[in-house]
Amino acid sequence: MSVYMCIDDTDSLDSIGTGRLARLLAEQIGQQYQVTAVTRHQLFVHPDIPYTSHNSCAVIHLCDIAEEAYLPLFNKAKILMQEHFIEGSDPGIALAGSHQITPGMIAFGFDAKCTVLTQDRARKIASHAGILLEGLGGTEGGVIGALAGIGLAASGSDGRYIQTGTIREKQGDQTIADILTTGIERVITLDGKTITEGLVTVQKFPQPVRLQGKPILLVDEQEGRFVVVKRN
Repeated sequence: MSVYMCIDDTDSLDSIGTGRLARLLAEQIGQQYQVTAVTRHQLFVHPDIPYTSHNSCAVIHLCDIAEEAYLPLFNKAKILMQEHFIEGSDPGIALAGSHQITPGMIAFGFDAKCTVLTQDRARKIASHAGILLEGLGGTEGGVIGALAGIGLAASGSDGRYIQTGTIREKQGDQTIADILTTGIERVITLDGKTITEGLVTVQKFPQPVRLQGKPILLVDEQEGRFVVVKRN
C-alpha cells in the first residue's frame, strides 16, 4: 500500500527549496522506512497566495508501512522539518495512506492548481478522512498545499519526479537503454510515440512526469536526437 507525505511552504528566498528539503527528509526517513520517490507538484500562482518562487509542493512516496506507524513517521518528519524551519515561511505537512484517499481529496488537489483555497477547507477534508495534517509555523498556510499535494500524487497523473531510482545520476547525452535503467518506465514523444532507441540529451537530470502512477519521460525530437521536455 502506498503512503504519501507532502510538505509545502517551507522556504524563503535565502533558504533551500521545498524540493530539496523533501529529498533531505526522504534520505533521513529512508533509513527506517521504504521511500520510493519524491515528486514535485505545481500549485496555483496568484497574487492572493503567498509563495516564495514557484508555489510548488513536494510529495515523498513510501510503501509497505503499517497504519500504526503513520503517526511515528509523521512525528519524525515534523521534528526534521522543525529543525529546518525558516522565519517567514508557513510550512505544512500531511500524511495519508492510499486507502484514505477520497475523490474529494483529489478534487481539492486539482482545485489547488487553479483556485485560491482556504485552510478551513483543507482541515475539514483531512479531519473527515482521518488524515494527519498540521501547520508547523507562521500562518500555517502550507497545510493547503500539503493536502493538495497528496491528492495530486494519489491521482497518479500530476507532477514530475525529482527523485526516483537513479535518475539524478544521469546527465548529458544518454541512450534510451541507459535512461530505462534508472527506473523510468517509458520514454515517449509529445504525440505519444514510445521511443526505444536513440540518444536523449539531458540538461540537468531526467525528470519524468507522473502518468498513471508511473515515471514517464517526455521528449521532443530535434535534429535527429531527443531532448527532455520538463513539465509541471
